[in-house]
Amino acid sequence: MKSLEESVVTAMDGADVELFQHLPYLMQDFWELGSSPENIIELIKKYKPDFSSLRILDLGCGKGAVSIKIAAALNCNCYGVDAFGEFIEEAKLKAEEFGVKDLCKFEIGDIRKKACELQGFDVVILGSIGPVLGNYFETLSILKKVIVENGIIIIDDGYFEDESKDVHPLVQKKSEVYNQIKEAGMKILFEGIAVPEEITKSNLHFYEKLNQRSEELIHKFPHKKEIFINYLEKQREENLFLEQKITCATFVIGNN
Repeated sequence: MKSLEESVVTAMDGADVELFQHLPYLMQDFWELGSSPENIIELIKKYKPDFSSLRILDLGCGKGAVSIKIAAALNCNCYGVDAFGEFIEEAKLKAEEFGVKDLCKFEIGDIRKKACELQGFDVVILGSIGPVLGNYFETLSILKKVIVENGIIIIDDGYFEDESKDVHPLVQKKSEVYNQIKEAGMKILFEGIAVPEEITKSNLHFYEKLNQRSEELIHKFPHKKEIFINYLEKQREENLFLEQKITCATFVIGNN
């Protein structure tokens, strides 16, 4: 198994584990990291209409934007886990700011371990964190034990269309994703496809801020210049994949 640091860096499109300690600085301009809280709220309202009694687990919760906005909108309990202490501390402050500190619990942890320890949740969210728990079969085999019988799993991710010739170490073909969901004894209740123009707009804003923070780190740590330059280049490559080659999708998955 990869170390926690390696796993997190890979999930955030990095290649050098040395980057781990600098990711909170690089991401300081963003509260929402990855998934759209508003989209997830609408999906929860649609598939779990008795939402005030829900228990929601947000794995790889970042700075808590999804959990906090869910708690504020639906008045339900959310539990978020993330590897970065800095992110968790910001999540706690934001929960207080939004008046939902009694509804939200945030904790530092390795989601690969936490996912194997928890149970009894109505909704589990994996918001744009990549295959940290493995491929879809491996991920769902773990998470189906975390949710209640009629619970749902919401995954923000992407795949290659089957006719695509592109390859990426973290991305599967559409048919592979569908087959693995079925093999795990689960089914797709909903699949929403992201609008490419919106992805491009979001990526542009993200990259501009990331470039600014990278330049600041290069000035502060000139001996690590290559690490930050390489990360920016990898981010450019990832953005190209997201905008032009990968179908970005949000799945709602339930038990058969």
